[in-house]
Amino acid sequence: MGQPSGETRLKIDAAYYNTLDIQSFALMLKDPSYCYKFYWLEAIVKLISEGVTQTTFNEIIDEMICNSWYSVREFHIHLSGLSGDGTVRDGLERAILRLSELSDLPANASKTEILNEIKRFDKELRKAKEQLTHMVPYRALAGFFAGAGEIVNWDSVRRLVAYIENFSDRVESLPYTLGPGSRLSKEVIFHPDWIRMIRDNTVSILGWIQYEKVKWLQNNNPEVPGLVYKLAPMDEKMRKLGKVQKLWEGVLSCRMVRDIFTGEPVQAGKYDIDHFIPWSFVMNDELWNLMPLDPSLNSSKSNRLPRWDPFFGRFMENQYILYSLIQENTAIHKLYEGCWRDNLHSIWAGQELYRPGNTKEEFGRILQKNMQPVYDSAKRQGYEIWLMK
Repeated sequence: MGQPSGETRLKIDAAYYNTLDIQSFALMLKDPSYCYKFYWLEAIVKLISEGVTQTTFNEIIDEMICNSWYSVREFHIHLSGLSGDGTVRDGLERAILRLSELSDLPANASKTEILNEIKRFDKELRKAKEQLTHMVPYRALAGFFAGAGEIVNWDSVRRLVAYIENFSDRVESLPYTLGPGSRLSKEVIFHPDWIRMIRDNTVSILGWIQYEKVKWLQNNNPEVPGLVYKLAPMDEKMRKLGKVQKLWEGVLSCRMVRDIFTGEPVQAGKYDIDHFIPWSFVMNDELWNLMPLDPSLNSSKSNRLPRWDPFFGRFMENQYILYSLIQENTAIHKLYEGCWRDNLHSIWAGQELYRPGNTKEEFGRILQKNMQPVYDSAKRQGYEIWLMK
């Protein structure tokens, strides 16, 4: 049996090619209609890696909700895009949004916290969860049936369960078979040989699923930058704001700068560095998107968008003060150079925005030309507008 093509990026210990249908396993993510196919297989792999040999639809779906919660809640990722009328297409995303309505869970809630809330609102979530059982547990095995030249009638769940059991007895074993339970209580029994293979190759398999999932999500969220970094919480230590803080300290020692929201002078050493367009959308600490502001406002604003008018104009004024001092003051320019490595990656910023000789009008036009499309994309993605109180 040949190995799967390089496109799958799935590498399995060669010993298993003689006993298991790895080629068909590599087709489990082929041509999905919805994103929950990725999360279904990912949940199975994670459960098996934790020593589970038999589970239920309910437990797998709970795992799927936990694995996708952060992306949907923190970054407004649409798992399978939107319908023409603007409604959510993906049943898994709908289940997450329903749980979000019912609970006070934060976007970065732990797996234990999410599972507790799922249990708490079991009755309210049942309909959304049951919709996820209609086809994906069966369709995920379609590659195995096609590889054996089988024609399957997908119209009856009862017949599908019997067919899966019969197929696994007649041909090479399937990764899992299904028990007699109904709806969310239906059992999923993992085959011992597939358990060994998955446990031996967990890292490779999860990497393959992640690769395929990111391709799908990026295609369904074309305006979202840095999507690969939005699948799980990132370490706050990765944020790079220290050099920018020093640069603004230098600016404040030379010139008064007003908080764009309060109009009050920013006090040296008594401010936060924050993003005009939320970090959770842009996923970077670019200098052109950063500003000093009151710490209490930073907490209130959180990951919401400020109103474009009048705040972008005020933001641009402060950015121009920074720009002017970079050009005029040797000490400030040296602090600016210190930001190059961590905070100046956008080519347009280096070549246009911070080049010497820009008038205030030119500077503002360049900044708006590059920031407004990003702002509008975040707004379309579902980021809320912050209404200052």
